[in-house]
Amino acid sequence: MFAVTASVLRRGALRYRDSQRTMATIVSGNKTAKLVKDRLKKEVAAMKDQFPGFRPGLVVLQVGDRDDSNLYISMKLKAAAEIGINANHIRLPETATEDEVLQRIVAVNENPAVHGLIVQLPLDSIYPMNTEKVTNAVAPEKDVDGLTSINAGKLSRGDLGDCFIPCTPNGCMELISQTGLSVMGKNAVVIGRSKIVGAPMHDLLLWNHATVTTCHSKTLDLAEQVGRADILVVGAGRAEMVKGEWVKEGAVVIDCGINHIPDSSKASGKRVVGDVHYPSATERAGYITPVPGGVGPMTVAMLMKNTVESAKRFLQKYTPGKWNIKYTKKNPLEPQPSDAEISYSCQSKTIGQLAREVGLFSEEVEPYGRSRAKIRLDALKRMEKEPDGKYVVVTGITSTPLGEGKRTTTLGLAQALGAHLNINTFACVQEPSPGSFFGARGIAVGGGYSQIIPLEEVSLQSLGQNALISAASRVVMDTIKAHAHYESKLSEKALFDLLVPLREGQRSVSQAQLNRLTKLGIEKSDPLTRTEIRRFVKLDIDPDTATDSGSLENEIMAVLSLSSSEEEMQQRLAKIVVATNKSGDPVTTEDLDVSGPLAMLLKDALKPVLMQTVEGTPAFLHTSPLADIAQGSPSILADKLALKMVGSEGFVVTESGHGADIGLEKFFNIKCRYSGLRPDVVVIVATVRTLKMHGGAPPVQAGLPLPKEYSQENLKQLEGGCCHLKRQVENAQAFGLPVIVAVNKFSGDTDRELELVCGQAMQAGAFDAVQCSNWSEGGAGALALAQAVQRAAKLPGQFSFLYDTQIPAADKLRTVAQKMYGAKDIDLSPKSKEKLALYTKQGFGNLLVCIAKTHLSLSNDPTLKGVPTNFMLPITDIKAHVGAGFLCCLTESTNTEMDDPMWPCFHGNNLYSDSK
Repeated sequence: MFAVTASVLRRGALRYRDSQRTMATIVSGNKTAKLVKDRLKKEVAAMKDQFPGFRPGLVVLQVGDRDDSNLYISMKLKAAAEIGINANHIRLPETATEDEVLQRIVAVNENPAVHGLIVQLPLDSIYPMNTEKVTNAVAPEKDVDGLTSINAGKLSRGDLGDCFIPCTPNGCMELISQTGLSVMGKNAVVIGRSKIVGAPMHDLLLWNHATVTTCHSKTLDLAEQVGRADILVVGAGRAEMVKGEWVKEGAVVIDCGINHIPDSSKASGKRVVGDVHYPSATERAGYITPVPGGVGPMTVAMLMKNTVESAKRFLQKYTPGKWNIKYTKKNPLEPQPSDAEISYSCQSKTIGQLAREVGLFSEEVEPYGRSRAKIRLDALKRMEKEPDGKYVVVTGITSTPLGEGKRTTTLGLAQALGAHLNINTFACVQEPSPGSFFGARGIAVGGGYSQIIPLEEVSLQSLGQNALISAASRVVMDTIKAHAHYESKLSEKALFDLLVPLREGQRSVSQAQLNRLTKLGIEKSDPLTRTEIRRFVKLDIDPDTATDSGSLENEIMAVLSLSSSEEEMQQRLAKIVVATNKSGDPVTTEDLDVSGPLAMLLKDALKPVLMQTVEGTPAFLHTSPLADIAQGSPSILADKLALKMVGSEGFVVTESGHGADIGLEKFFNIKCRYSGLRPDVVVIVATVRTLKMHGGAPPVQAGLPLPKEYSQENLKQLEGGCCHLKRQVENAQAFGLPVIVAVNKFSGDTDRELELVCGQAMQAGAFDAVQCSNWSEGGAGALALAQAVQRAAKLPGQFSFLYDTQIPAADKLRTVAQKMYGAKDIDLSPKSKEKLALYTKQGFGNLLVCIAKTHLSLSNDPTLKGVPTNFMLPITDIKAHVGAGFLCCLTESTNTEMDDPMWPCFHGNNLYSDSK
């Protein structure tokens, strides 16, 4: 009980009787709230003008379905809509646990599009909820209710400009300001000490220089305290407890109470009153707020004000659409250290930090060690409505066996765009293939100051993808053997019982088995006739047509690379043809009832892997389909996710395997058809040494020193080899996109040689030709390339495919051979013709074509350099990779060089000492 002395009552009564003053001025919360919201509406409109597409974001999180909470939430959402705030309501069921609520809060905390988060109280769950823990889980910078301990602590300390003030006290201060009364130096009394009103109101008045007294249930001389107040704020939650005779004449009275008392004159039988006896208080106060229509509307208005203020603070630190990312620009050393030394000298960011910097939520990131993580596909679903960034594909000319730095240029370009031009940029590259780690090109992904780090994690520590693919292949091969075995040993009925067992009197039929029945024209699953059972269980595989494990693994890798979702992956896996039956019909993994387990086994392998470059630029590593027998490029999922993450002004730099004649053709005609993505720019990597080879210099062999001709300036020989560069530029231009030639500099190249190559590239029709030194200088060495890419990306694209999918497969092959390789025609072997006829009969005739050809020449003969002409391209065999969606067409090759073993890179390499 609040105690009141008799002397105070008498003194107050005398003042009341003697007073002849006018009634108090009503301070309307409705009118003041409207003024505040009108002002906020203009501020939001100004934000939109300055930052097109930007809107302050607010989320209201509710647990349960209380009617009173729904009413308050609807008021908040309506006010937000009036002002122009993008407000969303998340309602969790009453069965939500505390952990589920906390997970939702974390997700909203991490969402840069949300600037205010309200947890609607009470939390109406059937499970125990720690309200303090839940409210404190809200990020302080988004706590527009001002309820977290951090914001409360800052307010109590006087850091008013660095915290959010609870909405009701903030609204009270706004109402006080409407009276014109200065708070400074005044006596203020606050009745109530709740965390939501009383306590923060005390702090707010104090730091606005009032002399503040807080009263509560233990205060003995309440009326006397009230009588001294120039400013009185009441939030005790007791109906009409403050009497008018207590109030000092001319005082400002702010009534925060909302109470219901009986009233037979009302239809509801009750009416709303405040904590102050309004009729008597209006006769003594100078200003007073009504109930309702006083503080209540201001609470919602201040909530909107805090949200807009949060958005302003966000814009002070961040530019919408720009990552808040930290890059590490390197100072290259001379002589240049090894790749391993460079990697170990770099302090990589933790993968959690990198993920936050590029806008990923913690629930979307699955750390795989300190410096890498798999990204859940939920991230792509969350961003599906976001615009794509600019799409750049890096290819090359036909290289020497040593490679010419295509991947290094890919990473260097991404570093230049990101770390040096401050543009959101992702690199997308293939994961290293097993067995290639110690090849002649080294163990790094990239090289020098344009590589992915840490080196040992990216190259030497498996991410499990290849192991999963091998396991999937074994499952299929074992299932083929098991089915053939039991098909020969068991009766049809016994085999049917084994495949479709009875469980509690019902046949357990899988979805794959239902699909097989449908394919056979059987529209039921049980009971089946004897004939139907025979057709269902008898695959009758022709053993001579069964696939081999190597071919199957390659197709599964291609399926992973070309799938845009888990659902599509499962559909593609179900279409994989593993054999032909003796009637000439295809047998698929779905017929084997193994497609479901394959999808389950490979689900984890479908997630792109996030890592970083030397300079801290994000990179996705995902899938490694071999470029000679598949499309040879990073996964569609990696590219799609990166394009969403960089935003409309950002860039994604992806790679295609081998030269423009092989890798780029497959990138466009296979990958782009299935992804629906359309690149903006093509970058072709060329080197002086490769063009000298195409001009007649002796062949280069992996692991052996370069012949002396490569270290001597020979402009005539170089110019002769530039015919190959011109041909590859034409190959890229055939798809209607601007082409930039990046001349990758080596230490032995002369200025005249580099200038000659750039000049020849421009004569060939390239949009631009620039020299690059990203291996030795990192992003700084690819800055000119990045600027050229920026300019080219602004051009209107006229992208087109090389062939129509509906033309016969032979015509597709002919088109690629003639337009990309310069062949006179194709030469189909009898075996190839037989296969084409079979595949056409089986319904696969309209699949895309993937030509398996040497990457060391435009022709199928790796010894032919430059621009071979008037040759026939022999197609010796064709395999139907139906799951991947293409016919793999094998060419006859006279490649004797590839029979030589590759000299391993670890000889003479200080990898192990560098790592210490």
